[in-house]
Amino acid sequence: MADGAPGSPASRNKGAYGSPPRIPSAPGLPGWAHSPGFARDGSGFALLAECVGVTADPESGFCRQHVAVRDAGAGRWVLRRSPLPRIHGTDGVSADLLALGPGRALITDGGGDRPEKAWFTRDGGRSWRAVDRRTVGRVPEIPADAVLTTDCAAPVGAGPDECARKRLVVISPEDGRRRTLVREPLLGAQPGPAAQPEPDGSWWVSGVDPLSGRPAVAVSRDGGRSWTVSRLPSTATTPGRGIAVVVGRDAVYAAELGELTGGKPAKNPLRALHRSLDGGRTWQRTWTTGPEAEPRSLLGVPVPGPGARVEIAGERGGYVSLDGGRRFTLLDTGTSFVRRTPLGLLREGSHCGYELTADGVRWSEVRLACEGNES
Repeated sequence: MADGAPGSPASRNKGAYGSPPRIPSAPGLPGWAHSPGFARDGSGFALLAECVGVTADPESGFCRQHVAVRDAGAGRWVLRRSPLPRIHGTDGVSADLLALGPGRALITDGGGDRPEKAWFTRDGGRSWRAVDRRTVGRVPEIPADAVLTTDCAAPVGAGPDECARKRLVVISPEDGRRRTLVREPLLGAQPGPAAQPEPDGSWWVSGVDPLSGRPAVAVSRDGGRSWTVSRLPSTATTPGRGIAVVVGRDAVYAAELGELTGGKPAKNPLRALHRSLDGGRTWQRTWTTGPEAEPRSLLGVPVPGPGARVEIAGERGGYVSLDGGRRFTLLDTGTSFVRRTPLGLLREGSHCGYELTADGVRWSEVRLACEGNES
């Protein structure tokens, strides 16, 4: 059954592809914003870093870290207490935020040479409590508002470069804790999950077909209780960097990432784009990256529109195709990064500008912490 055909998952959820959500801007927030996250009710969080320093004496500089919060239905963003410490200006900002549903979020900080710490809120940032980062327990399915990620299963606790086998981990919206998912798709030792579900409720994980070693994806339509694996028609013979899957109203796209053959090296290289019209059961490769023709890179995930429209955010700018990815033309959108949120796709541009879309065509702008951050 084709995606968008009567009775298909996309057809039953076409409301998810309607008008872009409207989120109020807050250009006067202090410092610069990063890691914005939203819940399905329109509430949201953003981290802020307000740095002070003297160029001639960088060691004397420091950064205050804040949390900005928008409650559901509120007309403005407000500053709330942050669990993050003040840091030296030379340390660099390492904090990250995950939205985990209405009024809930997890902040992590550190890593590398510093121990990683985490804090969880369930009341819109009015209070925070420390969270143990260890993975404890198992869950049979991915609950609503959870985030899907991985940790190292063998050897346990190893870093990304030393990990021989990863496992899927659910970050709970109830307490911010990490728990393993009972059932995983057969996709090799290095599965790469999408953090959020797609608008039709499907969850996607990328990896390799264990029989052929070729790129493959798996989809679950029951919250991770069962998985269906399909192999992509890839021409790659060397390991890639993962696959970015996105579900549109009329098609599913899988962008294959990895080193390119021929031409100048590209950051965040895009090897190929695959398209499915039956919900990911079968795939057609519509774009194979060559030595010159753009797009040769992808920042985040593709942006599917109605019919055969799809956009790619690349290192050199944005590109649009009106035939499912066979031919692309340059867009005047500048460089941006696109990721999935419960409100739609979020396009993060330079400086203080963000844009949300639910249908891949209409975008609503959100501006956060713009003073001193616009060119």
